[in-house]
Formats: sequence, structure tokens, C-alpha cells
Amino acid sequence: MENLIDIGLNLMHPSFRKNRESIIEDAIDEGVSKFIITGTNVKASQIACEYASNYPGTLYSTSGVHPHDAKTCDDNTLLELEKIAKNDCVIAIGECGLDYNRDFSPRDVQRKWFEKQVELAENLDMPLFLHEREAHKDLYDILKKHEDVCEKSVVHCFTGTKQEAQNYIDLGCCIGVTGWICDMERGSALQDAVSVIPTNKLMIETDAPFLIPKNFDKKPKSNKNEPKYLPHILKTIAHYKNDYDVEKLAKEVTKTTKDFFKI
Repeated sequence: MENLIDIGLNLMHPSFRKNRESIIEDAIDEGVSKFIITGTNVKASQIACEYASNYPGTLYSTSGVHPHDAKTCDDNTLLELEKIAKNDCVIAIGECGLDYNRDFSPRDVQRKWFEKQVELAENLDMPLFLHEREAHKDLYDILKKHEDVCEKSVVHCFTGTKQEAQNYIDLGCCIGVTGWICDMERGSALQDAVSVIPTNKLMIETDAPFLIPKNFDKKPKSNKNEPKYLPHILKTIAHYKNDYDVEKLAKEVTKTTKDFFKI
């Protein structure tokens, strides 16, 4: 199988603290060759950058503030994110966006700091790594004001409907699909939506240690997701894309990802 790329890995999560190297080694053994570590606030982005810089060509990272943490932003935030983003291993601004599912930050604060990060990506000419939960219209409306950025945006961990996927694609965005698609209870909308996502707009990710696939024939001993399960997610996506050829899908989504992030 084509060497896969996990575009969303929370490698610095405390649950991976004792075995980060083996997590990556196990995934490489399963055919995953590159990994993007998600930055979710200034401190986390800096830590991810420092770790990724030790593994050039294998690990990359992002620089951004997750909507949950938007309430922590201040006048220095954008300057700090920009400084981090100038490191060679940092390949996108994010994870940024809107989350109306939990509302850990007030919605007006989320919108304010999301748009500022969109503008930062615009100014730095960098891709955007987006987060959206139950906030499609507002995220769409903000992106629509920055159409040049849309072609360089990927909606990470997409969980929406077929129409929402089509709306993002029409803007020019790419779509990231996780093991959410493997969940028969929560994943039905996504299972339907992948049929409209062309492979030149599709990327794959684990969001590990979260969202472990729920459709393994034999349940893993641990409930912790790992990047080694990315091929399983790919096969599930292929199934819901009308039994798309798995090898062909692997090749095409890997090309999409390499071209998008220039890695």
C-alpha cells in the first residue's frame, strides 16, 4: 500500500507520553510514513514544533488556537503563532475554527480569533487546518470572505452531512476524514458524505488518541486510538465510496496530501 499520511495526530497528548517513539514506529510498520502533530494553543503548538523538528521528513506540526481555547487569546497570541509558524516543520495554521457543540469559549470570541487566524494564514501564505463542530454556517460564511484561503484549507475531522461537505468543496476546501466513519451509531452522515468527496479533496487522519475505529473485527485491548490504525480507516472510507479500490484510494489521497502541504 502507498505510504499513508496521518494529517491529524495529537502526539503530544499525555496518554502518549511514555511511548511516543514506539507509536510512530508501529505506524510506520503498518504503512504510515508521515504525521502532522496538531497544535491547539500557543504552548501546545510550540511543544509540537519542538518535537517534530527532531524528525524532519517524518513529523510535521501546526500552529494555532483551537476554538475551545479562543478565550485564552490576547494581544500577543498572533505574534507567537507567527513565530512558531516560521519553523520549517510547521506546515499549517491551526487547529482553528468554530465549535458550537461544547461552547468552551463564547461564540463571538471563537469567531473573532478564528478570523484572525484565517488572516494570519493569508498573510503567511500557509494552509489552514480547520475545526468545525455544529458551526457549519458561521465557518462557511467567514471562509467565503477569504476565498483565496479556501483552496489552502482542510476541514479536519469532518463529521457533517453530504450537503455540508459539498459546500466546503465548492469553496475549494479539502476534507479530512477520521475513524468517525467507522462508528455505526454516530458516523452515518459521514458514511453518506464521503461519496461526494473527490479524492483530490480528500485526506485521512486518526485524531489519535481520540476516535478509535469502532468496526474492528477484533476489538483492540486498548481504547486509545493510534496512527497505526490509519490503513483501517482508509479501507472503511473505500467501502463507503462505493467499494473504491483501496490501493488506488491510498495513492490518490496521499498525492492530495503531499501536494496540499508540499511535503
